[in-house]
Amino acid sequence: MDDYQDYRLFQELSLLLDHADRLVLRQFRLNTLQYNALLLLDPDEGWRLTDLSERLLCERSTVTRLVDYLESEGLISRSPDPGDRRSQRVTLTAAGIARRREAQAAIEEAIRRRFSVLSRDEERHLIAMLKRLRAIVSAEIEATSHEANNTAP
Repeated sequence: MDDYQDYRLFQELSLLLDHADRLVLRQFRLNTLQYNALLLLDPDEGWRLTDLSERLLCERSTVTRLVDYLESEGLISRSPDPGDRRSQRVTLTAAGIARRREAQAAIEEAIRRRFSVLSRDEERHLIAMLKRLRAIVSAEIEATSHEANNTAP
């Protein structure tokens, strides 16, 4: 990459995609973090809030507010964790399944529109390149997290 501006293009695209997704999800009274939580949850197997926080890459306090909102909307339910009395598990309700299905259909349609400017070959090539970039960034984060954990007092 010759220039920092080339990298800025990735950042700008990421921001634009996030904003466009937020506009789509607004009609379902969801933001992107709430939507991603609904994608992870299911009605049978509950998630602990700490696990949800790690998977969504956000602070525990953020997940608590997220869960409060989703519960107030009737999209999830909380229950005590049978393996740890100090923890709670969250599961998707029938209303959560329905809202997720509707939001997912709208997001998938938006994605189809966005990718329609690419040929099938261009799309495959782009996806392959993005997967390689994701792998290197994920490895970098893992190494940095590992180093931070080993140097913590």
